[in-house]
Amino acid sequence: MPEAFRATAEIEKPQAQLIQMATAHFVSHLLYVAAQLNLADYLTDSPKTAEELAKSTATDVQSLYRLMRTLASLGLFTEDAAHRFSLRPVGEALKIGTSGSVRGAVLTLTGDLVTKSLGQLHYSVQTGKTGFENAFGAPLFEWLANHPAEASMFSETMVGFHGAEPAAVAAAYDFSQFETIIDVGGATGNLLTAILGRHHGPRGILFDLPHVVRDAPVLIEARGLTARISIEAGNFFENAPAAGDAYLLSHIIHDWSEAECLTILDNCRRGMKPDGRLLIIEMVLPTGDAPHPGKMLDIIMLTVTGGQERTEPEYRALLDKAGFRLGRIVPTESAVSIVEAFAA
Repeated sequence: MPEAFRATAEIEKPQAQLIQMATAHFVSHLLYVAAQLNLADYLTDSPKTAEELAKSTATDVQSLYRLMRTLASLGLFTEDAAHRFSLRPVGEALKIGTSGSVRGAVLTLTGDLVTKSLGQLHYSVQTGKTGFENAFGAPLFEWLANHPAEASMFSETMVGFHGAEPAAVAAAYDFSQFETIIDVGGATGNLLTAILGRHHGPRGILFDLPHVVRDAPVLIEARGLTARISIEAGNFFENAPAAGDAYLLSHIIHDWSEAECLTILDNCRRGMKPDGRLLIIEMVLPTGDAPHPGKMLDIIMLTVTGGQERTEPEYRALLDKAGFRLGRIVPTESAVSIVEAFAA
């Protein structure tokens, strides 16, 4: 049997599939160390051997070579006949401070914040409580409020994690019909700037906690939108800015319990104009066994934040409880959809 067919037949065996699933976390550990050591940055200017890289990274030469060889097999680097390593496009995305870099996201998603929470998955399934709080002693967002460096990294992670999603949302919906768009819990303004960059009529209000919006002016200025976006610090559990035409909740509703979601939605409903619109940007889960990235993300919500991803019927039920009427669900060219709702 040709080798390719033998490998295909082997991978189709249930045992092989389960082993492949069980070893998936190996790759996460490799990426974490690659990001920690800034390997991509050391390879920016020219190919380097493990010996050269070891001097820069204060690592053991042979151990680093074995790491580099494995990362090359994953497509981050390439090794030539002289055992010099160069960057591939995948590895380029680990460089610090470059456009499209996901280094911060890799460090967060493969670091203690997520891995320790997932390590408590059995506890979360047994109790319905978050593994994060059990591991760190406080809910995620309370903990981040007291750890500013990690909070900034978390905001950077959200930008990297969602990738091309803001552009896809901006392209999928006619935001030009609104005068004022309020991004509730909008962090550094990644989504709001993408929307206003494509639709030139509306102005925006970015609303989030003081320690979260602290990093927003840099991004907003870099995208040339300082004149069209105002920043308001506040807590969406207490209120939302008034008189908006559209209220964005991007990856907010999935973070919280149903009771907390109802409080957030009520504050938006109280703030919006009578003909205003609520736009929830989330992954909407398919029913049944269909694969979807939101189903895996739902487990992260269970263990890290205490929230959940929802199906269309579940969104309809939640919105009904909050005094909204589900209008339609607008798909985008990314994994998320726009759940459009009106005050009932």
